[in-house]
Amino acid sequence: MTTRYDENAKNVLGGELKPCSLNPVTGFYRNGCCETGPHDLGLHTVCVVLTDEFLAFSKAQGNDLSTPRPEYAFPGLKAGDRWCLCAGRWTEALEAGMAPQVVLEATHEEMLAVAPLGVLKDHAVT
Repeated sequence: MTTRYDENAKNVLGGELKPCSLNPVTGFYRNGCCETGPHDLGLHTVCVVLTDEFLAFSKAQGNDLSTPRPEYAFPGLKAGDRWCLCAGRWTEALEAGMAPQVVLEATHEEMLAVAPLGVLKDHAVT
């Protein structure tokens, strides 16, 4: 069962924020949701579906998401996994033409301060 940080959290479409992933468990609060709060300086608000291309891009930028890190209980991610990504990393990937697809219902409304809804919809999972 997911323990929510903010029961009133909304997604970018204005509805209830849906979970992004419980396998692997994602989110700043590791509750499966792309919720944010005052301690989330990276703004882990965008739920994405990872691709091999994005994982390679992220690793080249210094953020290796694919290598397991057992000391942090981090299994390592693979293509097809859903993950709450930092808003800045997604924007960086967007500018490089490498942005992974977005799960709108699981992307926190705070992401709208970083990217317009139209841009997010252009990259939405269909």
